[in-house]
Amino acid sequence: MQDTFVSSLGQYLNRVSRRDLLRGSALLGLAPGLEAASTAAVSSPAAAKGVAVTSATAANIYESIGVHPVINCRGTYTIIGGSLELPEVTHAQHAAAQHYVQLDELADGVGQRLAEITGAEWGMISSGCAAGLAHSTAACIAGGNPDLHTRIPNLAGFAKDEVVIPKHSRNEYDAAIRSIGVRIVEVGNEQEFKAALGPRVGMIYVLAGPHAETGPLTYDMIYPAARERNIPVLVDAAAEMLTIPNVHLQRGATLVGYSGGKCIRGPQCAGLILGRKDLVKAAWVHSAPHHGYGRAMKVGKEEAMGMLAAVEAWTKRDHQAEWNTWMSWMNHIAKETGSVQGVTTSIRETKELSNHSPVLQIRWDTDRVGITGADVEHTLFTTEPRIALSGRGGGRFGHPSPDHESGVSITAYMMCPGDDKIVAERLRTILSKAAGTKLAEDTAPPSSDVSGAWDVQIEFAAGRSTHNLYLQQNGSDITGTHQGDYLARDLLGSLHGNHIKMTSSIGEQHGAVLNYTFSGTVTPEGMGGDLDMSEYRGAKWTATRHKSNFGGPGRA
Repeated sequence: MQDTFVSSLGQYLNRVSRRDLLRGSALLGLAPGLEAASTAAVSSPAAAKGVAVTSATAANIYESIGVHPVINCRGTYTIIGGSLELPEVTHAQHAAAQHYVQLDELADGVGQRLAEITGAEWGMISSGCAAGLAHSTAACIAGGNPDLHTRIPNLAGFAKDEVVIPKHSRNEYDAAIRSIGVRIVEVGNEQEFKAALGPRVGMIYVLAGPHAETGPLTYDMIYPAARERNIPVLVDAAAEMLTIPNVHLQRGATLVGYSGGKCIRGPQCAGLILGRKDLVKAAWVHSAPHHGYGRAMKVGKEEAMGMLAAVEAWTKRDHQAEWNTWMSWMNHIAKETGSVQGVTTSIRETKELSNHSPVLQIRWDTDRVGITGADVEHTLFTTEPRIALSGRGGGRFGHPSPDHESGVSITAYMMCPGDDKIVAERLRTILSKAAGTKLAEDTAPPSSDVSGAWDVQIEFAAGRSTHNLYLQQNGSDITGTHQGDYLARDLLGSLHGNHIKMTSSIGEQHGAVLNYTFSGTVTPEGMGGDLDMSEYRGAKWTATRHKSNFGGPGRA
């Protein structure tokens, strides 16, 4: 089961793009024995300068329930905790928790202060960036009208109920947009985009990133057309550094959303919306504490003041000094791992606003260093001290990759002081043991031929479903189609002996990602085993041949 979880974590993190730094200030006032350690961590010189402090005592709060913390070399992924709050943020939340306030008054005060700091017309704190995207969509569709607000997501009778999204901006997070009940109009180029901008369009959504710069549908095509038709544009910049003055608003966006618990290192459950004052204020109407759909996305006074403190701190942080520190960590790890025969390293210094961090690439030929990046990732994540990094390459389904290249990558900006020493030592030890060996290849012949149609019963955590597999086998290699409850996807796999492994996936192009990895055994009666569904965890599966044994979907 632990292997399944590690595989799920790797698949999930390899898809997602998101956020920044620190390990230190522990939680205040949580439990007897922890408060002293927390106060010491927060008040230490390193913490006061915004540098992380590793505290074994603080880690015990997790270990007391059997959960072991990890060293984060992956980045600001929510599944491994995002980022660590700045000490200023923890202090602000602690202070905010000591008093009662009227939350609408707090929203006005925070909104005004965010405007002063960022230069935007207004600002709002939401329960994470995704909640902010939902409230912004509601504001563009319903304004601040409570008669309409209370009907969401039933938009029957609404004057506007469509959101236009470029194909390059479809992603898992646009589920927040869809949650309001709007109809998504997906467009691929400028001609389709302009044709889609009819009277029912309430908003245009754009995911910030290189695709919006290079096209085929760019910012510079989107903003003028939207402005001409008075249609608001919401930019999802969750993974980006905060820019002041804001580059998106200056360029033509109406609203822009950020994750609070990533680069900005605010509360993990906070988001930031900046932009046009009337729409940001309307977005607050749709947010908790007000009733309606947004009540499920409550943001408290503590998150509001903690997030405001994070934005204040952002303007005072020495970002160049942080970058220099991250580079020193990457250089140290590169030096140590590069000393292993057959291992090469390179550091990529991104200029992008998203995931703004140095990334160390460590590569090797599995004919000279007999281990895959995936195996290294698994070993580091399942043994102490636990390290989360990205392992890539080395082949799939028991076969080596054509070029035999494999490796791991390390993202610097969520690491803490001292982590680089631990990571370098562990990597050097693992790679040194594998140096001079060749990766073993599974050459066992298949025990049977699984070509044909199969009915697959899947037992989820709750409930069950029947999927279908249409397989073709050539030696040990398996190709085919996996038909799910709604969507079909291509499948690849292998069969060595009676051990079978097959993977299917759906990418973000339709606003959802699904990765299924079927592992198990084949018997004369059928096949079955464990199903790894990436971020959706695990299940059990069994399969029997379809009685009609169709050769594939739609074939008789």
